[in-house]
Amino acid sequence: MAAVRVVRAERAWIDGAFRPAEVRLADGVITEILPGGAADAADVIVLAGDEVLLPGLVDSHVHLDEPGRTDWEGFATGTAAAAAGGITTVFDMPLNSVPVTTTPEALAAKRAAAMGKLAVDVGYWGGAVPENLGALRALADAGVVGFKCFLVPSGIDEFGHLDAAGVRAALRELAAFDGLLIAHAEDEGHLHAAATEVGTGADGALGRGYDTFLRSRPPVSEEAAIATVIDALAETGGRGHIVHVSDGAALELVRQAKADGIRLTIETCPHYLTLAAEDVPDGASAFKCCPPIRGRANQDLLWEGVVDGTIDAIVSDHSPATLALKTAGGGDFGLAWGGIAGVQTGFASAWTEAARRGISLESLLPLFTTGPARIAGVPGLGEIRVGARANLTIVAPQTEWTVDAQRLLYRHKLSPWDGRRLRGVTSTTIVGGEIVYRAGDGDARARPGIEILMEVPA
Repeated sequence: MAAVRVVRAERAWIDGAFRPAEVRLADGVITEILPGGAADAADVIVLAGDEVLLPGLVDSHVHLDEPGRTDWEGFATGTAAAAAGGITTVFDMPLNSVPVTTTPEALAAKRAAAMGKLAVDVGYWGGAVPENLGALRALADAGVVGFKCFLVPSGIDEFGHLDAAGVRAALRELAAFDGLLIAHAEDEGHLHAAATEVGTGADGALGRGYDTFLRSRPPVSEEAAIATVIDALAETGGRGHIVHVSDGAALELVRQAKADGIRLTIETCPHYLTLAAEDVPDGASAFKCCPPIRGRANQDLLWEGVVDGTIDAIVSDHSPATLALKTAGGGDFGLAWGGIAGVQTGFASAWTEAARRGISLESLLPLFTTGPARIAGVPGLGEIRVGARANLTIVAPQTEWTVDAQRLLYRHKLSPWDGRRLRGVTSTTIVGGEIVYRAGDGDARARPGIEILMEVPA
């Protein structure tokens, strides 16, 4: 790995604007930012005229699946793909690993599994499940940044879901130390009703038509679950976050909650902003995720939420699985495993669509940097400033490229963006002052990485 001492750019993203800068690095941190300069050394990177210097991107929603399901993804392949996508920090979800991260012992197992495999920095979410309510403080003390819960079955037997009473109980417990609850917000009752309507088979089969799957998880399910979380937040005074919002109409609930002073943040994902239900081919189960990719009119509402600040972050929800699971049932949308592999393509795909809509790069960047960092409770990430960790990304934002799933760094070469023309090429990714990825050099390099373990207030 090559250490970097100086990075010089005509356009560096600093304090919310692009400006010329010479960024000096030492011992893994940014030590000085100058308006320009003429440093002469071998370990200086001078950006090309079509490149911009960004803070390392942050992704607060990634499933790396290790230990236990490394055949789905793993720390080595998942963080390499992140580096190739310009991401320098990821926060790993508490499932689908075995064991799930619901105890301090499980967190220790995950940390041990990550040793020597990380291309980027990593932090960890814990889980809030029926079995560990009342014991969340111990997991917080062990260093997780917050707690993930589901309001519907997660698909993993060992990670149970919370009902409305369970959500309130978790928030009351977390309020004692101002912990954060993040929620997969779909309402189980509406899913059951919808499944009956569309005629789900006894084995869960729905067929190869995407529309049937879409109708089985209607927008009202998201809206009802988000309302449940908002009500619980209002009752407990807790902090909450809704993951992977796909329903644009639900943003009105969020806007009102924020206006009422409820401590709520939300995220959406590149697949909801760039892929549309109308374009999903029959049997194309690479597009299956929960909640589902919805139609173009709904996508317009999500982009309104990006522009007006209702949406706090854009994150990948990178959730791969084996090809056998993703294509189960020959592309039956009821039987195939749900989850989008997107950590390597997320920024480029979102930027491509933003540019098409006339949305500036300046407007988009906070949702990929400081937005996810704030959700994870780690201020200082996603910024180029003196004293910050020397995590930087060099991107040619106007350069186009075609996604070839076989060349992505995931363990399994499957992507719903396969064959799409995207804008924005990550040329170099720097983590802790060291180059971990350079376009054309092959795979990203593993390095010790930084584990982000939180200090919980007494």
